[in-house]
Amino acid sequence: MFCSKCGANVTEGAAFCAACGQPVPGYSIGQPSPTVALDSGANPAAAGIPAAAYVPPPTQTWQAPAAVPPPPTVGYAGFWLRFVAVIIDFIVIYAVRAILFKPFGIGMGMGIGVFHGRQPRDFAEIAPMLGMLIRVAIISAIMQWLYFSLMESSVWQATLGKKALGLTVTDLEGRRIGFGRATGRYFAKILSSLTLFIGYMMAGFTEKKQALHDIIAGTLVLRKL
Repeated sequence: MFCSKCGANVTEGAAFCAACGQPVPGYSIGQPSPTVALDSGANPAAAGIPAAAYVPPPTQTWQAPAAVPPPPTVGYAGFWLRFVAVIIDFIVIYAVRAILFKPFGIGMGMGIGVFHGRQPRDFAEIAPMLGMLIRVAIISAIMQWLYFSLMESSVWQATLGKKALGLTVTDLEGRRIGFGRATGRYFAKILSSLTLFIGYMMAGFTEKKQALHDIIAGTLVLRKL
């Protein structure tokens, strides 16, 4: 296609001649030209648009990203905070035991009453009471294990005592621990007890306030500042 005025070659779809600015037949000077999208820095004449008729594409304004609130500040929980949390936990456990084991207590009381004023004649007479005591001890141990392991691996990441004091149990990266690690941490407390409770006291002077069972299980006890 050639310009009717100067004879120059006109780009297909252009509204004006790139050489002389003559409107292409089919368009009038008062008629708006079709919008031609050009990249930034492109030459309008290369697309057949006179400089006077070229409207640059709108510029995008920069918007600052939404502000992200800083994460809550935490620190390591020391010995005394953890000691108070344990006291609260055992008060809760004792209260639950008192309710659940009341029937066992009544049964043992009745059994002891049978021997009032005399000695049992043989082992068969005291075997039912011993069996009841063993069942109570086993149930109590399982209940205590599940309380600590389930609570510390839950979304709370804490027992009721720790929750009351703003403490959480995490791994070394500050993440929630699973039930398996919480179980390992619970049974590692046996070693903390066998060291004359020095394993517990280590939470007062180790770098990350870890007790012996925390070091074994790879856990931390954090507190909100």
